[in-house]
Amino acid sequence: MFRIRSRAMGDVGWTILVAVAMALGLAGVVVPVLPGLLVVWAAALVYGFAVGFGVLGWITMIVMTVGVVASLVTSVVIPKAAASEFGASGQSQILGLVFGIVGFFVIPVIGLFVGALFGVFIGEYLRLDESEAAWRATKAVARGFGKSVLIDIVLGVAMVLVWGLWAITVVF
Repeated sequence: MFRIRSRAMGDVGWTILVAVAMALGLAGVVVPVLPGLLVVWAAALVYGFAVGFGVLGWITMIVMTVGVVASLVTSVVIPKAAASEFGASGQSQILGLVFGIVGFFVIPVIGLFVGALFGVFIGEYLRLDESEAAWRATKAVARGFGKSVLIDIVLGVAMVLVWGLWAITVVF
């Protein structure tokens, strides 16, 4: 039903193109230039339209959608929980979010991470007037970010493997 017919590129061509896009998406998990797992998910969606979904394609898309939603939830919940565990105020966490967004646009590649940590540090320093406590909260947020990235890597690899099983059935 939902299939784009391409005379220039057969199923193998689409599989290779989508695999490259997914590799870029996985790289985007580690180096936040691209929205990592969303790229992986979108590539699978394009693949489905290109080669046809079938039952296995729809199951794959459902599994991959669950992976993207889990990633979005953990990327917020884990750093927030780490910050709260070390006493970072909600105001500092919001400041970290604002500085992270600004950092994303000001410093290519690492700005989101640097900006968020800077925002938490500034917020905690202004609240407590103690750099050591502010630094402890900032390190906790950094560990939370690290954990969420590791989870995203695992989710991303799992999503690509699930798509790979689908692709094998399409190509062979």
